[in-house]
Amino acid sequence: MPNRTAAPTARPQEVAILVGVQTPDTTEADLQDGLNELALLADTAGAVVAEQLTQALPRITSATYIGSGKVEELKQLVDRHEADLVIFDDDLSPIQQRNLEKTLKVKLLDRSGLILDIFARNARTATARTQVELAQLDYLRSRLTRAWTHLERQKGGIGMRGPGETQIETDRRLIGKRISVLTEQLDRIDRQRTTQRKGRDELTRVSLVGYTNAGKSTLMNALADTDVLAENRLFATLDATTRQVYLAPNKPVLLSDTVGFIRKLPHKLIESFKSTLDEVREADVLLHVVDASHPQFEDHIRVVRETLQELGALDKPTLMVFNKLDVLEERGLIAALRAEYEQAAFVSALRGIGLEGLRIQLLDLIESDYVERTALLPMAEAKSRAYVHRVAEVLAEDTLMADDYEDRVPVVRLRYRASAKNAPELARMLERFAHLTPVEAQGDGASRPADLPKTEPISPADEEK
Repeated sequence: MPNRTAAPTARPQEVAILVGVQTPDTTEADLQDGLNELALLADTAGAVVAEQLTQALPRITSATYIGSGKVEELKQLVDRHEADLVIFDDDLSPIQQRNLEKTLKVKLLDRSGLILDIFARNARTATARTQVELAQLDYLRSRLTRAWTHLERQKGGIGMRGPGETQIETDRRLIGKRISVLTEQLDRIDRQRTTQRKGRDELTRVSLVGYTNAGKSTLMNALADTDVLAENRLFATLDATTRQVYLAPNKPVLLSDTVGFIRKLPHKLIESFKSTLDEVREADVLLHVVDASHPQFEDHIRVVRETLQELGALDKPTLMVFNKLDVLEERGLIAALRAEYEQAAFVSALRGIGLEGLRIQLLDLIESDYVERTALLPMAEAKSRAYVHRVAEVLAEDTLMADDYEDRVPVVRLRYRASAKNAPELARMLERFAHLTPVEAQGDGASRPADLPKTEPISPADEEK
């Protein structure tokens, strides 16, 4: 008897036309770079780009984005290629979208809508899905005047994932209500993550930042020996992932991988991903990962710096890391990069090239603001001594006698180095022992090193306290 079970069929890829405008403040090369990136975004979302349409204008047309003649040309391209959607390289206003839909009668997306769709596709955790939904609803709220008649619910496809999947009946009041609920959920998540970060505040926190698909997750896996999702596509990582990494024996840091940046990243998306991007805002050091093999890497560096400026994190100590050296075709470029970026690290995260040097450079940067101090602690203060060992690097430790007002007590003398972040708290903790005065060994009646108690090792119980 023949098997009548229908085999699952993959949904056919949607055909897209890309549209961009060159204004006086952009060059033709800038326009083409933007469209090339838009094509990559469209491919990530599952579309096939049939053609690109461009126009040079003194300013973007307020009613239809492009001129009326170009709108007619675009309509002909849509009909010729039987396109399913048209994607614009800039954000469309509700009026522009409504006017274009009336003429083109196909689905329209702007860059922000396309990025949001990719985020919706890649959101795997509850936190990421909540963040994406909030950004999508905020994006849709100003676009409820759209002519939805050609976007029936069953059509689906790119731009239709997540909340507002052609919800014709959705109005501003319902969206506003849902936004309030999601905002409250994210506030709760933000408080939880803030508490978690406080619990690990003693270690130096390093955050990976960079343009999307620069190889941050691959570098995270190489340094932390972990298995964070790393794929050769845009926005594969949406959730912040934190791992402990040893840069040298007994020198751990907390390394976090976060969402990648991109030009024209929707501002509302940055706001929605606050709890994730707080890993960048609150990091002690940034590793700025750059895809050295990308022809537009300098533009990527600029975009990342602009985004860091928006996040208030541009002034943090930063180590530039040029990645993907193994796929560089022009070998002379490495020498040129080393000459221009003398303090940068050069690696191939995928092949493990240059990682040891990166660890050394990162450790040097972290320790560049360390301060060296000496402190006396009573031998009975095991917990305080354990705390110093936990948050600082103890360089030397010996025992001696010290005057404690009218008494003479055995003490531990610690010479330590601490980061600028931990030094103030250490100083406050040690201040209560500042009155201790060491007794130097001299004469027959004085304390001698042989008379002093030996320093006991820190017990595991004290280390945990």
